[in-house]
Amino acid sequence: MVQPPRRGGGGRPTIGDVAALAQVSKATVSFVINDRPGVSPQARQRVLDAIDQLGWQPNAGARALSTKRSQTLGLVMRRPPELLSTDPFFPQFVAGIETGLAPLGYALVLQVVPDEETERQAYERLARDGRVDGVFLTDLRTDDPRPALVTELGIDALIVGPPQHGGRVPALGVDDGSGVRRAVSHLRSLGHRWIGHVCGAAGYVHTEARCNAWRGALADAGLPEIPPVAADFTGAAGAQATHQLLDLDRPPTAIVYANDLMAIAGITAATSRGLRVPEDLSVVGFDDIPLADCIAPPLTTVRQDVLAWGRAAAQALVSLTEGGEFQAAELPPVEFVVRASTAPPRT
Repeated sequence: MVQPPRRGGGGRPTIGDVAALAQVSKATVSFVINDRPGVSPQARQRVLDAIDQLGWQPNAGARALSTKRSQTLGLVMRRPPELLSTDPFFPQFVAGIETGLAPLGYALVLQVVPDEETERQAYERLARDGRVDGVFLTDLRTDDPRPALVTELGIDALIVGPPQHGGRVPALGVDDGSGVRRAVSHLRSLGHRWIGHVCGAAGYVHTEARCNAWRGALADAGLPEIPPVAADFTGAAGAQATHQLLDLDRPPTAIVYANDLMAIAGITAATSRGLRVPEDLSVVGFDDIPLADCIAPPLTTVRQDVLAWGRAAAQALVSLTEGGEFQAAELPPVEFVVRASTAPPRT
């Protein structure tokens, strides 16, 4: 067995140490770590064995130069700052991305922008500077210009959401509608017939998906429809929308919200009017954020495995940027979690 070479200065192993142990040139080691052709199977295996024996890791900057890749992915988010600072969904999703990228030696560049023009400029700058190998497209909007923009700019991209009909950018998402349908079914089984909905901001694909699922579930159950109230996913907007529904001549006995943050604010708004949850009003959220089971009463909600979603999205986009075929990962389905914020309506 060839003994490992002495490391210069006793520090971390170098590419020269790997080459010496594997009895190849440093160029051959570079070819192996960058998965280039021209290396015999025997030499390739010696290099891999030497890397494993020495515990050597290639320098990310040097590898990027040799492959003309940044090993960085981008996420440009256009959302209200107050929502990003209060809704735990986004930190969980970003954490999922990071857990998927770290083992692959990739990093994430995150940019928050205020409007569509700044958003477009951000993608153009990322493409022009070569700062990222690919980008995540989140919060897809109806008639969203971003898939066409990134295609034109030549940036690999992944839509985080349901696939788009006829779209060229691959997508990875879960069925939001199934959770809303289960929420309506649960409330109907409790005896509710007047079920309202606080939907998300207009123009988002997931807002339409959840609202359409609510409408369809009411129609399937033969229940009347109350006009839904749009909000922007923040707590303040959720509370205002709740008051709007409760001011109706015939207010709902149950409300399904497009996210947990608005549902929690809705509970506060209802109790401020002297109503009891769930005795006077049943409340259902969406996302199952960590706070959902800590409030009083604990929130009935739709659970998404956001960490797994982010991790799978990261792995899929890395594969795309490295020339692989897109493989839609099997994401955990949404779950309906029944807690104490729902009960039969008062007679």
